Amino acid sequence: MERKPVPTQRNIKARKITYYILGTLETLFAFRLIFKVLGANPESTFVNVIYSLTNIFLAPFEGIFRMAVTDGIETQSVLEPQLLIAMISYAVLAWGIVKLIELNGKQKDIVE
Repeated sequence: MERKPVPTQRNIKARKITYYILGTLETLFAFRLIFKVLGANPESTFVNVIYSLTNIFLAPFEGIFRMAVTDGIETQSVLEPQLLIAMISYAVLAWGIVKLIELNGKQKDIVE
């Protein structure tokens, strides 16, 4: 009879923390995407905080594509393709980390 590995509390907690961090980051990215596309005022405190927080995580993806900019009557709309690439990349990275955590848990079950 094959024994299935049971995830430990430590592994479950590590996976939850990883997905929580990913969820927070993706939410910030979603706000940035909406603000940029709708042409939000960058001088607004809330918008400025979102842009400042997400700039740190977008730095590795700068310059991949040109930004698409359109001028409206009152606002300027900007589409940042690197933002979409960053959202996908961080999601894949988080998924990979969770898989490594699961693999580590399985390795410990085999040893024990």
